[in-house]
Amino acid sequence: MKTVAIIPAGGYGKRMGADVSKQYLLLHGIPVIVHTLRVFQELPLIDDIFLIVPADDIELVKRGVVEEYGLTRVSHVLAGGMERQDSVRNGIELVGTEYDIVVIHDGVRPFVTADLICAVVSEAAAESAATLGIPVKDTVKVIDSQRWIKGTLDRDEVWLAQTPQAFRRDIIRTAYEVAYQDHYYGTDDASLVERIGIGVKMILGSHDNIKITTRDDIVLADALMKKLIECGHRGDVWASYGCSREKV
Repeated sequence: MKTVAIIPAGGYGKRMGADVSKQYLLLHGIPVIVHTLRVFQELPLIDDIFLIVPADDIELVKRGVVEEYGLTRVSHVLAGGMERQDSVRNGIELVGTEYDIVVIHDGVRPFVTADLICAVVSEAAAESAATLGIPVKDTVKVIDSQRWIKGTLDRDEVWLAQTPQAFRRDIIRTAYEVAYQDHYYGTDDASLVERIGIGVKMILGSHDNIKITTRDDIVLADALMKKLIECGHRGDVWASYGCSREKV
């Protein structure tokens, strides 16, 4: 089974309010995107990585990220699109028939572990499509446009989706083709697969698997990194938890 990872990192950090895009912000002296990529780089079941960045950043990323940090499994650095979905689509269009599984992960989720990647890829290999997620802790209300409460959701049935999400190659390609035919934009890749009637299995993720979107997130990420280092885990070797290709 051959697996390709698509890593969209095409954001400009608008919600961060920073001069530097969030994927390049330093986390303990290393760019966030490098922390993320190193997990996939060290994982035996990942054959190739397609990294997607802003078009103007491609050459800089090739030199200052891929070459500088020895990320040899990054086989393509591609230009992103207007939206995240457009960026992922650019990657999917390059995925050839030699790949069986496509795993998609946000470039600004640097605390993903090899175990989580293995779990979601294994489930996709068995069941066609899978995503990580965590159950909500708080009560969830549904409101109208004026913010009046319309109802309360059953908390036991509501999970927060994370990445990575993994799919059989033919399924994710079809899901994207249908979405663009219908001019539909979803909030994650799994939602596109759901639209074509394919079930997506939810796998328990981690509360540490945060997405760095705001300044508060980078503060939290810094604290998480310090905690991991204090516990004896180097911030650049998440794959020490890893699994072999034979386990998938």
